[in-house]
Amino acid sequence: MHVFYTPDIQERAELPEEEAAHAIRVLRLQTGDEIMLTDGKGNFYRAGITATGGKRCLVNILEVQPQEPLWKGHLHIAMAPTKNMDRTEWFAEKATEIGLDELTFLNCRHSERKVIKTERINKILVSAIKQSLKARLPKLNEMTGFDSFIRQSFPGQKFIAHCYPGEKPLLKDIVQPGEDALVLIGPEGDFSEEEVAGAEACGFTSISLGRSRLRTETAALVACHILNLQNQ
Repeated sequence: MHVFYTPDIQERAELPEEEAAHAIRVLRLQTGDEIMLTDGKGNFYRAGITATGGKRCLVNILEVQPQEPLWKGHLHIAMAPTKNMDRTEWFAEKATEIGLDELTFLNCRHSERKVIKTERINKILVSAIKQSLKARLPKLNEMTGFDSFIRQSFPGQKFIAHCYPGEKPLLKDIVQPGEDALVLIGPEGDFSEEEVAGAEACGFTSISLGRSRLRTETAALVACHILNLQNQ
């Protein structure tokens, strides 16, 4: 069954314009057809199309189907976006399919991309929750400066992944299942030593993601997967 993103379905019994266009013009759905909706806030809705016309698709909710959380805790990845946006977009899609709650983009000292438009990323997140049948849309934050971000309050476990030598436990061995968790992933040139020291001073624990040297988006996806598996 087709799934449509309808964040305001409780207030308005119709599909947003872009979703309505897809339903009517692409899928050729008609009055009487049954569809599935999600508000991105934890609920699916079984609905029937009651009317179509122009750019509008009206629906009637037949059944509300709350989705229980698929993992424990609040899982947050904060990463420096890659110079090639395709790689950042790939991460956003795959991480949403795997499962996370929040995504923040960091402006770091060695960042090659200092500005990012989140509108396209958000569309990718919406598409990914529909494809993977998730009823919760991850929170997407605008680009944030590294120094200000690490000083923000976060009640859970805080980790920073980097390539500098030293004793660094594997993330899979140190993360505590069931607790909120935040992992910082740096740019292609890694975090600066000063950034790592600043993060540790703010309560972040330096961790390793394994023996392989990973691209930024790969490291972020590995971290997301570890957090998700540990919190199943």
